[in-house]
Amino acid sequence: MQERKKVTIETLRAMKRQGEKATFITAYDYPLAKYAERAGIDMILVGDSLGMTVLGHKTTLPVTMDDMIRASQAVTRGAKAPFIIGDMPFMSYQPSDRDAVINAGRFISEANCDAVKLEGGRRVAERVKAIAGAGIVVMGHLGLTPQALAQMGGYRVQGKSLAQYRQLLDDALALEDAGAHMLLLEAIPNEVAALIHDQLQIPVYGIGAGSGVDGQLVIIHDLIGMFDEFKPKFVKRYAEVGQIITEAIAAYCREVKEGVFPGPEHYYPIPPEQLTEIMAYVTGKDKDKDSREQGA
Repeated sequence: MQERKKVTIETLRAMKRQGEKATFITAYDYPLAKYAERAGIDMILVGDSLGMTVLGHKTTLPVTMDDMIRASQAVTRGAKAPFIIGDMPFMSYQPSDRDAVINAGRFISEANCDAVKLEGGRRVAERVKAIAGAGIVVMGHLGLTPQALAQMGGYRVQGKSLAQYRQLLDDALALEDAGAHMLLLEAIPNEVAALIHDQLQIPVYGIGAGSGVDGQLVIIHDLIGMFDEFKPKFVKRYAEVGQIITEAIAAYCREVKEGVFPGPEHYYPIPPEQLTEIMAYVTGKDKDKDSREQGA
């Protein structure tokens, strides 16, 4: 396989200028990262969505920095060419600029990520400024922001009113002014996302935000059918891997119980002379045991 050239922030800016859409996917481990790279993916987000897709939590809120660093390390081992972004979990950046910079720095120094992502608009602009000021590439995240679900009243589409549009645009411009290098819009009507995109200079990507942006993000478990707790409207299944896995394990269970697996083709061979020697030894031990028992 031909080695791909590394995707950088300059690559992504050039793609935006040229009108080339970026492909963007989540990954949380070495195998998925490796397969995504082989498929030619441009960007990978090590998302705090791993709390739900991998760890089985109901929300992303329980995810810790150590969870994210460990997952990010696995992903950067598996994928070298894509632009890899570490997702800053709940309370890793909210308390202070210092916390934000230290935790963002861990993604870069410990996990070899290319950038970090954090949720929120004007209220986190100072955090964005501090992280970018430390020399770290920052992606903002607006719209449906899972870490603020309680304030939003659940999984709700954002930007469906004039007031919401104005707030989103104000937040987007504030993030850009603070030094954000790119922006992710989630669960926003196509037309509204396109309007916001057109007023920013930085690359703007979408997840459930229509086609008028610079690229598309999908959750890998949604794309390949490995998460069935719920299916957002914007998700398209490209495979049903969960079903395939279930059928494979069911077949394995059946063959073990029926004595079909393992078969002779799965045995490790042993040279006949070695087996003869072992059997002679075992037979001799059995004779010695019988003699002892008779003598007793």
